[in-house]
Amino acid sequence: MTDGANGLALVSLRGTRFTFDPGTLCLEFLTTGGPGIGARYEVLHTPEDLADWLALSRLHLDPRQVQVQPTELADGRRLRDALWRLVCVRTGSRPPASTPTDFDATPDDLDILNEAASGAPLAPRLDPDGTRRWVLPADGRQALASIARDAVELFSGPYADRIRECGADNCYLVFVDTSRPGRRRWCAMERCGNRHKIRSLRARRTEPTD
Repeated sequence: MTDGANGLALVSLRGTRFTFDPGTLCLEFLTTGGPGIGARYEVLHTPEDLADWLALSRLHLDPRQVQVQPTELADGRRLRDALWRLVCVRTGSRPPASTPTDFDATPDDLDILNEAASGAPLAPRLDPDGTRRWVLPADGRQALASIARDAVELFSGPYADRIRECGADNCYLVFVDTSRPGRRRWCAMERCGNRHKIRSLRARRTEPTD
């Protein structure tokens, strides 16, 4: 899985800002929108939007050096939606959707993932200071291949059974729990984890006493 992340800066529908690290590139990609409730958060409207998101992701690509064609944008949204459905198979969860089949995985989803993964990915390079970077300029198809290969590694690797949905009732963010004890419950402690603590504290304060 692709490493080197500090987390994505997200904003909830209520305007709450928080940092979310799903643990891997392919799950980061799900924050750009998707089927069902994901349509509310859609950010990939133009090819430039995809290039800009790649700069915010754990890839940290310079958007001025990533050329994304309209067909690659469409392929990216198709890959992302397929990943959502494949992830739901792992988590057993189904985010809200007006169409019941929005999150039903099909063999086509696996084909979409494997086709994207078969392309040439971003090429890594090692700088004199020991830092890994990506060879630029690059194109959208290379970025999508890297995302798809990251998903293949996740689904087939040791953390495949640790893909989880946030434990909050109204949060559908997905992450991979790479912690040693495997007890991560929240998308972010500063958001859902903190809200849970506050609610638990209020509940204890209002419990009747004998």
